[in-house]
Amino acid sequence: MQYRRLGRSGLQVSELSLGSWVTYHNQVDVAAAREMLAAAFDAGINFFDNAEVYAGGQSEVVMGEALKALKWPRLNYIVSTKFFWGLDRDGQAANRKDTLNRKYLTQAIDGSLKRMGLDFIDLVYCHRPDPFTPIEETVWAMSDMISQGKALYWGTSEWSGDDIRAAWDIAEKHHLHKPAMEQPQYHLFHRQRVEQEYARLYQDIGLGLTTWSPLASGLLTGKYRNGIPEGSRGAVKGMGFLIPELTDTAKNAAVAQLASIAVDLGCSLSQMAIAWVAHNPKVSTVITGASKLSQLQDNLGAVDVIAKLSPEIMARIDQITTPLL
Repeated sequence: MQYRRLGRSGLQVSELSLGSWVTYHNQVDVAAAREMLAAAFDAGINFFDNAEVYAGGQSEVVMGEALKALKWPRLNYIVSTKFFWGLDRDGQAANRKDTLNRKYLTQAIDGSLKRMGLDFIDLVYCHRPDPFTPIEETVWAMSDMISQGKALYWGTSEWSGDDIRAAWDIAEKHHLHKPAMEQPQYHLFHRQRVEQEYARLYQDIGLGLTTWSPLASGLLTGKYRNGIPEGSRGAVKGMGFLIPELTDTAKNAAVAQLASIAVDLGCSLSQMAIAWVAHNPKVSTVITGASKLSQLQDNLGAVDVIAKLSPEIMARIDQITTPLL
């Protein structure tokens, strides 16, 4: 496992990391989480991603209990969470959902710290942009989290390049803690934001990337070529919105072609797809997910594939995938 700086910060994150979206609480209990966190840590992973909204806060609880049981020195691992959606999804719930205002953010960080049983969280993200709250208000609130010792670095997730730059400029103007990282979706069929929209930000402000969904929610494993298999992410309650993408005929045909390249590389299709994301030097870490240990172990094999992605192999992959972007 190699380690990369998180953008222009001094923090070093493992090139692969482990996330909890969909899986924790829904498919993974504390015992399974502890087993997979231990396996990931033993393989060199030091970053574990979470969010307030995952499983209505229970994902943070599961991860926190597993970390407590593992008793690792706090300096040895990095934990994240994200704020925006809130926990009260029903009813009006003013100031409790779909916002990045100061009132919500100030209380959201305290809730996450309590659920995870931590004194501070390493990385905190604004999970989505909030068009109804001035960016300046959000920047001050996020910077205050760091000044108060409740978080170490803050960033954004699925923000536009213009909004990230605006937030950075506000922080620069007022000598506040600047956004250090963005968490965008990035995989073979979803590239524009990372490769084009953010292009100036890597050099101009030193933006780091902690990318999610390298397997396109499982599409790039090949498991959806014949529909939605039982026990898969597409079959999980509340994940129905993924089905049109997972069963897309053209993309599944492309996945079948990609499988032959993986065979030539001597790796699984999943490993090749994850390695492709990590091959981009702008990516600080690739967040992977797993509902069982065998999936995690297969994903970890991607670290040995990164160096095998020669210009010729990358060109073959592009020939298959770029027509579908």
